[in-house]
Amino acid sequence: MRIIIKEQDCGFLLKNGRFQKLLLAGRYTYFKELGYEVLTVPMTGQVKTNGIPIEVLLKCPDFASRVVKAELPDTSIAIRFVNGAFKEVLTVAETYFWNVFETNTFQVIDITKPYMEETLPRMYMDLMPAKYYKKITIKDGEAGFLYFDNRMEGRLESGTYYFWNYGREVTCKIFNLKIQQLEISGQEVLTADKVGVRLNVICNYRITQPEELVKKIEGASAQLYTCAQLIIREYVGRYRLDELLAQKEEIGRYILEKIRERQQELCVEVMNGGIKDIILPGEIRDIMNTVLIAEKKAQANVIMRREEVASTRSLLNTARLMEENQTLFKLKELEYLERICDKVGNISLNGGKGVLEQLAELTGVPGGAFEGAKAGGAETRA
Repeated sequence: MRIIIKEQDCGFLLKNGRFQKLLLAGRYTYFKELGYEVLTVPMTGQVKTNGIPIEVLLKCPDFASRVVKAELPDTSIAIRFVNGAFKEVLTVAETYFWNVFETNTFQVIDITKPYMEETLPRMYMDLMPAKYYKKITIKDGEAGFLYFDNRMEGRLESGTYYFWNYGREVTCKIFNLKIQQLEISGQEVLTADKVGVRLNVICNYRITQPEELVKKIEGASAQLYTCAQLIIREYVGRYRLDELLAQKEEIGRYILEKIRERQQELCVEVMNGGIKDIILPGEIRDIMNTVLIAEKKAQANVIMRREEVASTRSLLNTARLMEENQTLFKLKELEYLERICDKVGNISLNGGKGVLEQLAELTGVPGGAFEGAKAGGAETRA
């Protein structure tokens, strides 16, 4: 059996299943009939023993001088560097690497201290196995409270934090300190006149005392919602439907004031709020629409009558003026005659009577009106 081992490889020589020695690059001849066997492995990266116990291989000086051991305590992990560059993170207690064509170095990191910044450069933090650390991000306008094994350690401001999650549980409660909107929708309330309505109420608030909130209250928005809900049911039920619709703004302000009376114990500040919508039952809505249409029709009739009276009064005043002044009456006749003539295409006149007299007969205007107009200097052409 002829064996050729390449430069980057080595061979484990076995005889009758027992390791004999390490074979380096070259050509070898062994006889299978005598029980010889050669296992070829690459001399880079992690050592592959092909089933041979590592303790047996380490007894060979040629093998032991060409490998390096990475040994880790239970409380540590290690970063493996190859030729000075990051290669991988090691978590196994014992690992052997070939140190022939590559230079392996290791940085052992203690993971029992929660703060990763104390033991690990920032550039390697995201390269760690996720199960060993916890990443906490606090955005602008937020506050976080750090817990080790459910015991508060302190407050975290905006930023990104890394903690080892080995040996103790690391958790964080994050609170949004920005102005938030709370909508209390679909609140069914029975008014004083036994009409069921639904109200949508909206309010804006922000958390002001997160340290007290985390100790006293579980869920500020839920508590605020319940508080507003009870105030709405208690107060709105005192009003009749017409009063509720007419005093919507005043009722909204009252609800807001009542909520603000509870804001201190809820560790929040209520900025503003009010009634957004009042939803009526279908039959009540139809009745109100009918009433509204009737009211608008009545208002339209009143306006029409008022205009008719004003128009009649104007006509009466004009008639009185014309009765008192005959010249004005004659001029008014001529004005209406002129309007009629503008609408007429052809006028046929017969002999015997004057032009003005015949036009007066056509229009029903007394002939004296035209005589008066002629006396006043009017000129007519046919």
